[in-house]
Amino acid sequence: MKKLSKLYLGLVLMFLYVPIFVLIVFSFNTTKSRSVMSGFTFDWYIKLFKNEIIMTSLLNTIIVAVIASIAATILGTAAAIGINAMRKLPRTVVLNITNFPIINPEIVTGVSLMLLFVFFAARMNIEFGFTTLLIAHITFDVPYVILNVMPKFRQMDPFLYEAAQDLGCSPVPAFFKVVLPEIMPGVVSGFLMAFTFSLDDFIISYFTCGSSMQTLPVTIYSMTRRKVSPEINALSTIIFLVVVIVLVIKNAVGRRSAAAARGE
Repeated sequence: MKKLSKLYLGLVLMFLYVPIFVLIVFSFNTTKSRSVMSGFTFDWYIKLFKNEIIMTSLLNTIIVAVIASIAATILGTAAAIGINAMRKLPRTVVLNITNFPIINPEIVTGVSLMLLFVFFAARMNIEFGFTTLLIAHITFDVPYVILNVMPKFRQMDPFLYEAAQDLGCSPVPAFFKVVLPEIMPGVVSGFLMAFTFSLDDFIISYFTCGSSMQTLPVTIYSMTRRKVSPEINALSTIIFLVVVIVLVIKNAVGRRSAAAARGE
């Protein structure tokens, strides 16, 4: 039984990671072939950083992802605080409402936001571009922050905040000194999830970015109509390595925090 479970785990990992490893290998290929490895080169990485279209799209994506994830983290954390203070029935209703954007298909969200922006564009002279794209990303990021922060409130002792106030701490400092450190792992997880989804999003961005503002996924999609350049393989490799490094650092910090909490 153990051998069967190990075999199953190996197949799952192979299914998940073999395509990524193939992409990484062919990012060093001397030719544009996606099936034959002709030789080893770093030329595609050099050409990647000289490609203005890809670099501009990457910069747009990072700027939108950073601003949207920070704004969503602040709004989502504030919303989670308010939801946690509600009674059971209203809290359940509001949580179900905030979960709708997560369950809702992205194509529906993208079309809905596009129609909303068209409605306001006709009345408030709003053009599709950075503003509409940023609002759209904040909109679908907030529910993920709430989803990550709420469990930390359930794990926290509900009397800590009152105890801090009884000991002479005013409400605002009590929140920052007592409540925020308790929910901080959820806040950080919510930020990372919001940043990841914003960085990765294509469907909603496609409907809300307009012609003047393109993110990297939209640019890559436009390239697939012709032929995907190995420069995209190089860029995907860099993004994959950055994500792996961030996850390793996060897990290391988490283990250290857990060890410090246990007094080890």
